[in-house]
Amino acid sequence: MPAGYARGLSAALLLATLLIGNQTSAAESDIRGPDVTIIAGEDKTIHEYRQGGQLRMVKVIPKWGKPYYLVPADPTEGFGDLERTKTLIPSWVIIEF
Repeated sequence: MPAGYARGLSAALLLATLLIGNQTSAAESDIRGPDVTIIAGEDKTIHEYRQGGQLRMVKVIPKWGKPYYLVPADPTEGFGDLERTKTLIPSWVIIEF
């Protein structure tokens, strides 16, 4: 096998390894699940759920009363990213089973 061919093959294998490694990292971040930021205040605690850098869900847990979620007033707005919506309104869970 000529030396030039071996060098070219090694470079191609290195490039393929780097490309596959980057694809795996992106797939792992999707599998990993949402990032949760907890903001503790005096009268409430806020949980911000982000996935892929986009704000997907906000849960508010007040010191007194039931927890609630902030949802967009128009669910067709913002493509799932709550930071793109104009108005967020509270929504309580009525029943769980």
